[in-house]
Amino acid sequence: MTHYLRYLPNVITIGRMIAVLPLMWLMWQKAYTGALLIAVVAGISDGLDGYLAKKFNWQGWLGGVLDPLADKMLMLGCYTVFWLQGVVPWWLYLLIIGRDAVIVLGASYYHFKVGKIARATPTMISKINTVLQILLLWVLLISYSGLVDMFAAHKPIMWLVALTSVISGIHYVWMGLKMKARQRAQEVA
Repeated sequence: MTHYLRYLPNVITIGRMIAVLPLMWLMWQKAYTGALLIAVVAGISDGLDGYLAKKFNWQGWLGGVLDPLADKMLMLGCYTVFWLQGVVPWWLYLLIIGRDAVIVLGASYYHFKVGKIARATPTMISKINTVLQILLLWVLLISYSGLVDMFAAHKPIMWLVALTSVISGIHYVWMGLKMKARQRAQEVA
């Protein structure tokens, strides 16, 4: 039985992935209090699966892929609904999606055309951007649920998300070009 417990973090992560659909549906129905509840449970589950994986050394390749994928699915789902509802402006939505596309496409290009990427490690500006994206989603869900009036915070946080998305995207492109140049220099030497 204990052998099977090592898969518990992945099961929790898969549950978080499944939660994306009811979360998006509740948001689309403007049942923001229910959506907020699912978002809170998803946030707790994200912390729990990471804690269990590290505490009991249950980390693995699959969990390393599923966990960030689940997080991206949740954020993409929430931002898509808020964009379609007109809550998030189109330009911010495109910046958020565009940044992720640049990172994934750039990493894929590098991995298949230049050299293997040993380990993907987020940069500090990327971590700040992710925190701001999550903060914006929380503030929007709390505001639209009617629990707390946080509407005045929307625009400033949106601008911070936009700024850090641009900086983070440019930084990843710069790092990729630098890695490519270093790889080419090693091949010549």
